[in-house]
Amino acid sequence: MNQQELLDKAREGLANAYCPYSKFPVSAILVCEDGSVVHGVNVENASYGGTICAERSALCSAVSAGHRKFKSITIVTNLDTPASPCGLCRQFMVEFGNYEVVMGGANGSVEVSTTAKLLPFAFTPASLDEFNSQANNNK
Repeated sequence: MNQQELLDKAREGLANAYCPYSKFPVSAILVCEDGSVVHGVNVENASYGGTICAERSALCSAVSAGHRKFKSITIVTNLDTPASPCGLCRQFMVEFGNYEVVMGGANGSVEVSTTAKLLPFAFTPASLDEFNSQANNNK
């Protein structure tokens, strides 16, 4: 799928968002390394901490299906200008590497970034590897 097809598919998914509290639907389309596509939407909860964002919803579905490497994630909302992922989603996305992040606005505007650019100096699995390596060298 090309970028416009992914944006269109993500926009179609906005209708599936469960957002009775914020009334702010978000939809995400994740393209896995093998080319398969996984959709996610935000799912709110009366206990707000139980809410899951669309980005994390898509990633959890993909991981549940056995995927660990991704080419891109496309995120859309009903805002005219593209909305950027929240901090928790940025951390969750970068866990699986550096890949393209496409953010689409309702007016057709698009912003393109990467997980690494959205979360500079991220704490990643490589950070843990470095820590463990240093700890082993100090024994």
